[in-house]
Amino acid sequence: MDTRSLETLIITALKEDIGSGDHSSLATIPAHKKGKAVLKIKQAGMLAGMDVARKIFELVEPNAVFKAFKQDGELMQVGENAFEVEATIHTILTCERLVLNCMQRMSGIATLTNSYVQLLEGYSTKLLDTRKTTPNFRLLEKEAVRIGGGTNHRFGLYDMMMLKDNHIDYAGGIVNAIELAHNYALQQNPQLKIEVETRTLADVAVVCEIGKGKVFRIMLDNFSPSQLTEALQLINHQFETEASGGINQHTIIDYAKTGVDYVSVGGLIHQAQSVDLSLKAVLA
Repeated sequence: MDTRSLETLIITALKEDIGSGDHSSLATIPAHKKGKAVLKIKQAGMLAGMDVARKIFELVEPNAVFKAFKQDGELMQVGENAFEVEATIHTILTCERLVLNCMQRMSGIATLTNSYVQLLEGYSTKLLDTRKTTPNFRLLEKEAVRIGGGTNHRFGLYDMMMLKDNHIDYAGGIVNAIELAHNYALQQNPQLKIEVETRTLADVAVVCEIGKGKVFRIMLDNFSPSQLTEALQLINHQFETEASGGINQHTIIDYAKTGVDYVSVGGLIHQAQSVDLSLKAVLA
């Protein structure tokens, strides 16, 4: 996870929350009074966001003492403690909600992702996330997928070319879209990989015919498992393959059985439910 991007996210989020000041804390707690708090786990799942929490406290107060009892990617049970932090009470209270928002959300995504990953055990198919993320929170959502055992797809529009249905239609067809994208990559950035969405077996046949040396992955969108099997026979390992479109925990094994390289599931992020955690004061 990029440190500078994380710091920017934290600073922006704190600015949004603090505004003109944390007046509740300013009014009731002496500015330099020290305190201690512990993160309590109130729901079972997979823990994510420990490194983020540490960074939040240390960015606000570099001398804060953060003691981890668990690590990102560990399973957690009700009643366990994840970490303890010692800092000025103002820092603890100012950071509390941001820490919880990040860790609850990330742990929910990691937990859901890991449930998919467990279903794929024994198959060669790998699990991908998508760009169906929360604006300005993608960094942590994709990190949570990684912690949960999933694989990150492209981060944004800049690190891979994906020719989806609208690109293809606007460009005048799949052949034209591939040629334009390939020429653009040669001129602008030869390292840019090109993935092409296909909607029919006829589309797959076209990509197989003209895509060699240009396309690295074929997305098979809204193919049934039987249609996917036919498509994979046409592709015959000439390109990486990705199945996409409405795949869920009830159907993912049927897709994995086909031998497709990747399955992408947008729901890893947008359908995940936050895990219940709380930050509680430790009193002497």
